[in-house]
Amino acid sequence: MNNRTRYIKKMDTNESKHDRKSELKAFDDTKSGVKGLVDAGVSKVPQIFISPPDTYSNSNTGQFIFPVIDLQDMDSHDQINRKKVIEKVRDASETWGFFQVINHGVPCDVMEEMIRGVCSFHEQDTDIKKQWYTRELTKRVVYNSNFDLYNAPATNWRDTFFCIMAPNPPSPEELPPICRDIIVKYSEEVKKLGRSLFELLAEALGLNRNYLNEMDCGEGLSVVCHYYPACPEPELTLGASKHADDGFLTLLLQDHIGGLQVLHRNHWVDVPPTPGALVVNIADLLQLISNDKFKSVEHRVLANRVGPRISIACFFSTFFLEASRLYGPIKELLSEENPSKYRETTIQEYAAYFTAKGLDGTSALQHFRL
Repeated sequence: MNNRTRYIKKMDTNESKHDRKSELKAFDDTKSGVKGLVDAGVSKVPQIFISPPDTYSNSNTGQFIFPVIDLQDMDSHDQINRKKVIEKVRDASETWGFFQVINHGVPCDVMEEMIRGVCSFHEQDTDIKKQWYTRELTKRVVYNSNFDLYNAPATNWRDTFFCIMAPNPPSPEELPPICRDIIVKYSEEVKKLGRSLFELLAEALGLNRNYLNEMDCGEGLSVVCHYYPACPEPELTLGASKHADDGFLTLLLQDHIGGLQVLHRNHWVDVPPTPGALVVNIADLLQLISNDKFKSVEHRVLANRVGPRISIACFFSTFFLEASRLYGPIKELLSEENPSKYRETTIQEYAAYFTAKGLDGTSALQHFRL
């Protein structure tokens, strides 16, 4: 009897006497993730995945229009057009913390190939995937299910592999062969777009165009590839619990299925899958250095009977580098009327706190607030 069969059997016989810790370990030991459960024919959501009942409150997605910003010609010499783009970026960053971008320069065929590559990785034989399965998040290529498996209140219905692609990317041999070339190609495109977005965000803060790039906000890049299998009971669990991101900025590529929701004015608003678009969101460290001018907003992913859903989140942060640089609210943004709201911190300290806390529905920013 293999680990996966043993886990399913244990889950069926132990439903009444729930021992979360041993069930988590049994699930982890399979190294086959949520996809392994689905492949084994599970018809009920195991207890470890069931979310608290209040998770689904305030769901109202019909009354808001999610912001979409056209980046066409943003690098041209047409300063009037660029100012309009900057105003839209400023408004979305202050009020939503999220927006979609179109005409962003990343070729559609590269995005489509990236989605196919991620799907192929997760759908290859488990014995092949297992060589990357680990809970050591300091490694440059990691595959597992739920980075916070042993800390979070509920396990999420998703599997993930991620790779650190800047500033010190893995050698090609370290990357999974099935999606190696497209990860490298896609990462290069995202890095270029990231530099442009940090320029727009700096100008939206009233700073010099190069300010955020010179602070190394775009120096680190992690590419995080999620696989959300079809769920037999999507009303009981989540693809990703409510959380905000811990870096400076996130760029998300999502497929056509949807499920991403943003908490806006106390309502959960759908982020509609838009062909050719990328989702951009402000992350915690950008809220911190902007002294709350830009908002890192909580979001979640619903589980779905349809699947798999594929998404690729690119996080701009150097949390994996040993660096002593302190980040606090930018001095140029402070005044007597707007004093510093956060203490200074290193990226490593922030990321360590975020990871230890897990996706528990609370903001890591509060821990650093003065």
